[in-house]
Amino acid sequence: MLKNMRHKHEFRGNTSKGLNSLPQEVRNSIFGIEMGMSLYVIQTIVQAKTSKSSKLCTSKSHKIKNSLTGIELGRSLVFSTNIPLEFCQNPRSFSLLNHSKLCFPQRFIENSQSGYKKIQLLNLKLARKVCTKAALSEITNERKYPKVGAPSTGPISANQLIQVVETAAKTGAEVVMDAVNKPRNITYKGLTDLVTDTDKMSEAAILEVVRRNFGDHLILGEEGGIIGDTLSDYLWCIDPLDGTTNFAHGYPSFAVSVGVLFRGNPAAAAVVEFVGGPMAWNTRTFTAIAGGGAFCNGQKIHASQTDRVEHSLLVTGFGYEHDDPWATNIELFKEFTDVSRGVRRLGAAAVDMCHVALGIVEAYWEYRLKPWDMAAGVLIVEEAGGAVSCMDGGKFCVFDRSVLVSNGVLHAKLLERIAPATEKLKSKGIDFSLWYKPENYRTDL
Repeated sequence: MLKNMRHKHEFRGNTSKGLNSLPQEVRNSIFGIEMGMSLYVIQTIVQAKTSKSSKLCTSKSHKIKNSLTGIELGRSLVFSTNIPLEFCQNPRSFSLLNHSKLCFPQRFIENSQSGYKKIQLLNLKLARKVCTKAALSEITNERKYPKVGAPSTGPISANQLIQVVETAAKTGAEVVMDAVNKPRNITYKGLTDLVTDTDKMSEAAILEVVRRNFGDHLILGEEGGIIGDTLSDYLWCIDPLDGTTNFAHGYPSFAVSVGVLFRGNPAAAAVVEFVGGPMAWNTRTFTAIAGGGAFCNGQKIHASQTDRVEHSLLVTGFGYEHDDPWATNIELFKEFTDVSRGVRRLGAAAVDMCHVALGIVEAYWEYRLKPWDMAAGVLIVEEAGGAVSCMDGGKFCVFDRSVLVSNGVLHAKLLERIAPATEKLKSKGIDFSLWYKPENYRTDL
């Protein structure tokens, strides 16, 4: 690649205008190479100071390493922004970063800015035409470099994040769809909590998508536990088959659920729900991005506007342990059955929440859920105009032990009816504090 960078090539006339006429992927790759060059300058200066030499070290291996890194970053930028990068006439200016809404963490931006300053101080001639030639050569030859995953810290563009989340969920759903009409190999995690080979294969397929795109993000999977960097700002909560018992019996209420948290707050979500039934299986996909609304199969959805409990259809769930929370929820089930149009128990938390977001039921509640049960669904409900809280009315986070989601209009009325039961459980010593948070995982909560 260095040979290509020395090759004579130039644009006639205005350099900036010439660059802006190039395809976006070329321009992004050009920028990537320049970022790699700035990192090279930083590294060589450090080396020079260490060796007490006044001359820059010019290790060819470092040039190659950092330039390759540069073009990999450039190629990854093609997938991380839909906004063409803007170039100014000064080939060493860093102002273009302010226009491109890149997803790199602040520490990387600061290092790159420092690199450009060093370039200017040393009067190094990194003409943009050199970078252009290298990028054109790389793309024309279609050389394959490993795709660089987004960094662990700092914001990632909404478009990039939701694309990966939806792809991951649909990839897992393909595994489930392939198995849905086939015999199941069932094992048990407890007396009643079953798991199939499909759970495991779906999670493996989802993990492959996530790790390929975001190699150092933290992942919490129902079957695989914690994987990745616990210092990452991002936590992926994966339920590869929510409603395994329904799946095992061919009952159409199960889904693949993928939610991503940014410092503890839901950032993006996708739930692929299986509908129909044996010999007529189909799916519908729910997605949401924080601040961007909720969608079902690409169409925007909204929670219902029903404002009376007696006109509402409700959903709940029961854990596998027949303990005090289970018994208390049975009482709530009876109470709400008497005062509403009915209470359903479908057996898949992510599906129940999506039904609230879709407006076909008004609310859902349950004790003792896990983060992978809730991370995707709660964001979809909120973005559909609904409300989310703990069952005691407290502010919700996905590490809590209980959840109430509703259309928003009924939320206060439902909490009023649920409060006595929740207080009764607290008086018995039932813990409603955080259930689980990965060690060292940073949150803004």
